[in-house]
Amino acid sequence: MALSQSVEDYLKAIYILQTEGETATTTNIANALDVSSASVTNMFKKLAKMNLLKYQSYKGATLTNAGKMIALEVLRHHRLLELYLKDVMGYSWDEVHDEAENLEHHISEQFEDRIAELLNHPTHDPHGDPIPTKDGVVPEMARLSITKAEVNVSYVVGRVKDQDPEKLRYLEQIGIIPGVRVEILEKAPFNGPVKIRLEGESEQVVGHAVASDVYLLDVDQ
Repeated sequence: MALSQSVEDYLKAIYILQTEGETATTTNIANALDVSSASVTNMFKKLAKMNLLKYQSYKGATLTNAGKMIALEVLRHHRLLELYLKDVMGYSWDEVHDEAENLEHHISEQFEDRIAELLNHPTHDPHGDPIPTKDGVVPEMARLSITKAEVNVSYVVGRVKDQDPEKLRYLEQIGIIPGVRVEILEKAPFNGPVKIRLEGESEQVVGHAVASDVYLLDVDQ
């Protein structure tokens, strides 16, 4: 069954919210997709009839297994495209998200397979987000934000939220990118800034809002 781009966008948005530990309410999805709450409610009811999600008023939506597999396939396209755009075509990591959004619904399975083979079957995209396998297996995803990490413990940057190009440019400029080792030196109270030591002993002070979008892994992972 061929699905519309809008249906795929909804399923992907619900999956991403759920993996971030949030509820797929009409308000959250409306904000994520920049549509009205009424439009979200109508789409939720449509997708529920298609057995792609379960929906209860005021409780939000949860994906069925069928809906989850579609969302993972769209995410696989998106994240493979991001990596292809960056590593092969020379895009910067702050440019690839929007381009991949435009392309993810239109590539064939053969094209997807060719990209994966060309990139040596990668597990994560340029921002550290996991790339689902064709079978729907999702590799490890970094979940510990800098704001919740322990002080005086070494970590490795695993993932950075990718929706804000300006924020990505800033983080790259100060050296906070996936794969870099960091140590949290100090966290100011009341959602204050975080002081961080990077590889090479350089230190940076990062605002709470930015730090909360950077996720860490243990050094031995």
